[in-house]
Amino acid sequence: MPRKIQGKNNPDFDKVWLMFQETDKKFQETDKKIKELAGLFTTQWGKLVEALVEPSCLKLFQDRGIQIEQSFQNVKAKYGKHEMECDILLVNNSELVVVEVKTTFKPEYATEFADKLKLFKKIFPQYKGYKVIGAVAALKYEGQSDKFAYRQGLFVLRCTGEGIIKIMNDKKFIPKEF
Repeated sequence: MPRKIQGKNNPDFDKVWLMFQETDKKFQETDKKIKELAGLFTTQWGKLVEALVEPSCLKLFQDRGIQIEQSFQNVKAKYGKHEMECDILLVNNSELVVVEVKTTFKPEYATEFADKLKLFKKIFPQYKGYKVIGAVAALKYEGQSDKFAYRQGLFVLRCTGEGIIKIMNDKKFIPKEF
């Protein structure tokens, strides 16, 4: 009949406790590796979506009367305590479009992005005199987040079967300036 483990001074308890600690450490290492792999997957997936969206942007916004001349991806800046990353930045001599790209766009992202755009000229002072417009692009929009983004004054870009990316805003849409 096996002995019962009753307390910390018991050698059997010590063995079981050591085995538990080793197992727990292995689980933590496995969890860390899984999180790293998941991060790698989502990062690479995000880059793929950006690569799908960016080539279409020039023509899409030119068709809307915004004569984009330059396109940049993953633009980063830090100004004082503020920092910002723009997935896609479309620029001409007087206006620019900041495009936030997500695989899945949630309603709260629209508010977060609008708040981010309010700081844009502070973080990117070289664009101080520019008209700043926001746009969001996603493969999937959850919970009517596309309509919410529209009401926030943001262009809404969606992947479609024809030409891959399309601006979903109607022709009477007037984007908000930030």
